[in-house]
Amino acid sequence: MAKGSSIEWTETTWNPVTGCTKVSPGCRHCYAERMATRLLAMGQASYSRGFEVATHGHMLALPLQWKKPQTIFVNSMSDLFHEAVPEEFIQQVFAIMGQASWHTFQVLTKRSDRLAEMDGRFSWPSNVWAGVSVETPEYLYRIDHLRRVPAMVRFVSFEPLLANLGDIDFSDVHWAIVGGESGAGARPIQEPWVADIRDQCVAAGVPFFFKQWGGVNKKKAGRILQGQLWDLRPQPISGLSSQMGSPGRA
Repeated sequence: MAKGSSIEWTETTWNPVTGCTKVSPGCRHCYAERMATRLLAMGQASYSRGFEVATHGHMLALPLQWKKPQTIFVNSMSDLFHEAVPEEFIQQVFAIMGQASWHTFQVLTKRSDRLAEMDGRFSWPSNVWAGVSVETPEYLYRIDHLRRVPAMVRFVSFEPLLANLGDIDFSDVHWAIVGGESGAGARPIQEPWVADIRDQCVAAGVPFFFKQWGGVNKKKAGRILQGQLWDLRPQPISGLSSQMGSPGRA
């Protein structure tokens, strides 16, 4: 069976790669690093090297065994475009995603430079979404890299949102996710930052998903923004021009 996920914007996680290294401020309190430490202590084989980058060939075919269609977050415990992941292995991951056409795969990276650099060296199956993370204005360039990817759905995760981002170019972007940092040492998020991104998304016709306020107790903080639950997502591939769901009143 697929491994369910508590991440609000996906259903399942698949980790043919584990481990990572920090590249920008959003990585400071990496949840995956904390989780890898616990899994190492529990004797999980995939984490025998802790949070060192490792590829796991035995995990590649797993989505082919999941017959029920799922929305799958690829490498929640790593970054597929990390410089330590061989291009051949990335190609194998994409081949599996193409074969498992009944699933929707979400590939999210902070290494947008490598994402863009590899453009044209393999095809993006129509069921594979491409995303980048942006946490401060200094990393808005990642969205420019994202626009070069020929994915049917391109999305941006503004999580953890650490600053006011100012004007954002949402052209050729199909989805925006915003969330505050959670856990010990979580840096605060401010409502005006979130509301500004929400307003820009509404103006641009981009589905907006507010994941969480975060903090030490993210469940208590919830995910209501100015009295509404913002839960918009892209429509299935055949209907990108419309939105699935609508903002709901709290």
